[in-house]
Amino acid sequence: MSRQQFHQEHAGRARAEALRLLEQREALGPRWLAWVATELYALKPPEFASMVRRELERLSNAQSLHGTASSSLH
Repeated sequence: MSRQQFHQEHAGRARAEALRLLEQREALGPRWLAWVATELYALKPPEFASMVRRELERLSNAQSLHGTASSSLH
């Protein structure tokens, strides 16, 4: 499977996983970053974990820029 095919096949799942992680930020407070790192490390394959990390970064930046709550990103 090519990289492009993998990305297309798993993009929705990566976004859903990133949203799940982001939704825990407020509840976990200062422990969130360490928790996210552990969650990302556990994801397989590594290419999928990278997709989730990039999507999490994109969503976090969008939230910061727009002051939008994660629940409205669904």
